[in-house]
Amino acid sequence: MQWTDCDDHLEIHLPNEFSFSECLTFLGRSQLEVMHDIQEDTLYKLIKVDNDRILMKINSKDQKLIVKFPDKKTKQKEIVVGYITEWFDLERDLSVFYEVASEDPILHPLTQRYYGLRIIGIPDLFEALTWAIMGQQINLKFAYTLKRRFVENFGEKLNYNGKLFWLHPTPEVIANLETDDLRKLQFTERKAEYVIGVAKEMSSSHLSKKVLKESENPAQQLISIRGIGAWTADYCLMKCLLKPNAFPIADVGLHNAVMKQLEQDRKPTIDELKKFAENWTDWEGYATFYLWRSLYE
Repeated sequence: MQWTDCDDHLEIHLPNEFSFSECLTFLGRSQLEVMHDIQEDTLYKLIKVDNDRILMKINSKDQKLIVKFPDKKTKQKEIVVGYITEWFDLERDLSVFYEVASEDPILHPLTQRYYGLRIIGIPDLFEALTWAIMGQQINLKFAYTLKRRFVENFGEKLNYNGKLFWLHPTPEVIANLETDDLRKLQFTERKAEYVIGVAKEMSSSHLSKKVLKESENPAQQLISIRGIGAWTADYCLMKCLLKPNAFPIADVGLHNAVMKQLEQDRKPTIDELKKFAENWTDWEGYATFYLWRSLYE
């Protein structure tokens, strides 16, 4: 990824198929979001590098992301660029996906409408897994409520100009909790067990992003962990490992979006979705993401 160090800020050169406004629309889909903050056309995000908390202020101009550091200067600019590149999947050649979509009646209007939208990743594996587990079998609003409580009770924070910015809790912190600590936040007993169990797997290094990347079957490795089913595994492969062919086919939002696009009065069956997805080979994750986007209009 090409970028320029401008001393007090950095500039990341963007591919042609990138729309910051579309990415902000997706990131701003819930007012309960706690892991980033959007103020007009500016995105704020707190990350941690080698015990150093770095607040990023991001906006876009002339097909570049302008990244400033309002709290303090940082020498970790290369790592910051790497994080943002992964967060927005900037190294993906979307022209190939758009070519596939141009021949598909479901995807074509979506890629025209949301041109430049990229999968918004979750670079931290523990965050991706806990968010997926929280969202199991509840509505999205309550999932965001659980995440906010979880982060504000166990994550680190930075106060900048009276505004709090948060870091996601680490596996090491959560591994030492009891289920009652999460039950107080309205986690079910099962979800509390699952989140703590994943935290223990990660804090003991049995599970990591590196382990999954090196695995011949990362989905199966995830599914072997209690509380992680096929949907959760595919969601994490899509959002954390940025696998464009990961396909959470049982996702309720995906089913609702396809029903909306086809203007039908019933959701598609799994078999029907598999048939539609024959046109999406190798890009099922991106197809899913664009269909999710259609729900936020």
